[in-house]
Amino acid sequence: MSLQAPQSFDTATRCPPAPAPVPVHRAQDLTRGGSLAQIVLDGKVYALRITRAGKLILTK
Repeated sequence: MSLQAPQSFDTATRCPPAPAPVPVHRAQDLTRGGSLAQIVLDGKVYALRITRAGKLILTK
């Protein structure tokens, strides 16, 4: 038999709470209207590029 922690519920709807929304960022905002932005993760720098065809490329 496994023990599980009781699940919390929204008292008004009796439903589990909704997950937190995923952040949304416009690529044009990240590039400040240009076509290139740098993103740092764990000390490594990545390049986010918007192509002429409107596609995104992320490179290390």
